[in-house]
Amino acid sequence: MKTAVFRIWRGDAKDGAFVNYATEVSEGMVVLDAVHQIQATQANDLACRWNCKAGKCGSCSAEINGMPKLMCMTRLDQLPLNQPVTIEPMRAFPRIRDLTTDVSWNFRVKKKIKKFRPRPPDAADGSWRMAQTDIDRVQEFRRCIECFLCQDVCHVLRDHQKYEEFIGPRFLVYVAALEMHPLDTENRSAELKQADGIGYCNITKCCTKVCPENIKITDNAIIPLKERVVDEFYDPLGKLLKRFRPKT
Repeated sequence: MKTAVFRIWRGDAKDGAFVNYATEVSEGMVVLDAVHQIQATQANDLACRWNCKAGKCGSCSAEINGMPKLMCMTRLDQLPLNQPVTIEPMRAFPRIRDLTTDVSWNFRVKKKIKKFRPRPPDAADGSWRMAQTDIDRVQEFRRCIECFLCQDVCHVLRDHQKYEEFIGPRFLVYVAALEMHPLDTENRSAELKQADGIGYCNITKCCTKVCPENIKITDNAIIPLKERVVDEFYDPLGKLLKRFRPKT
């Protein structure tokens, strides 16, 4: 056993400060273990979210030494324990108390996205026929655990607060899962261009870097969606073809 110092942000929406807690740590511990130990022995009123402790619920998102991470998946042996480990709430969302933030904006955004609209069944029994490659393409996006770390690190939200104009990388992934689904017939290009604000993303790939599920957010979701918007609204040849193509 050895002792490490954890510099944890304490406070509410109005005010707060970092408080240092020294606690014993042992082999195999993760940051969430240390937070729970501090709660049990020194700060019973320390607020933090967690549920599964297995990297699947997305609840324990925080910023650890300035990097958005899941506390339950950040091992202490990966951190320099010769100096204080800083733990603070996600900066892109309003603080509630201590390490908890108000992420309800994300759920309001999700409700506004056009829902899945499948094509008519291919067979008389009401079933569809799909190619496995098309199914595989969207499976990656369904790994998202909605930890909102990608939203937290996105500079459009974090630094510029474009909450009314940009839905963020998590929901661009959600739209991609719908748009690229082999059965979906809905067209969301106009919403991507306007209400969803996809043009604000300058593909820095910071969202991809912090994703705990290793989803290639930028390459496999955002860039293909940007290409769809360009094809729909900015391709002169495409506009000409649409003008003369009969409506179906």
